[in-house]
Amino acid sequence: MAFPDDVLTSEERVVLHLHPHWKTLARPILLAVVVIAAAVVALVFVPSGLGKLIIGAAALVVLVWLLLRPVLVRQTTHYVFTDQRILVQVGIFNRDRRDIPLSRVNDHSMNQHFLERLLGTGTLVIESAGERGQQVLQDIPRVEKVQTLLYELVEADHDKGTLDEGEMRDIMREHREAKAGDAETV
Repeated sequence: MAFPDDVLTSEERVVLHLHPHWKTLARPILLAVVVIAAAVVALVFVPSGLGKLIIGAAALVVLVWLLLRPVLVRQTTHYVFTDQRILVQVGIFNRDRRDIPLSRVNDHSMNQHFLERLLGTGTLVIESAGERGQQVLQDIPRVEKVQTLLYELVEADHDKGTLDEGEMRDIMREHREAKAGDAETV
């Protein structure tokens, strides 16, 4: 499921759009394999007729619940990093979205357990000025690169509102020239 572009401002540019890491599907897939194996064993030992139909239908319902729901949850969870903010949107039928302006990001950290390091995933914690304070993004693919990108985005956003060294010199020079011009007219 694509992230709706209509939630972005006209000047806003998406830098990175992620879904949770594929490892979130590993457990449901393993459980589905167990359900299929149990259904096959049950179908072999149950006499033909209504029993096989009930077992087959029950296995199908369990498989849909075990597989479809996690896939939909993963596909409808969006982590979107733009040049102005971070958007976190979750929900299959209901939708919750949180926007964190880059100017409000105070700190960010990441952590990985051993298995997460092997799989290339981890947790990104973003602390922001605001009433909620902390946003925990779990199962972020390539979390180290995402954290570095977030740092770059926050710094670029901060630099938008500040003058660089050359601009500051120009202002100081203009100020001195204006002051010198005022002193000559007196």
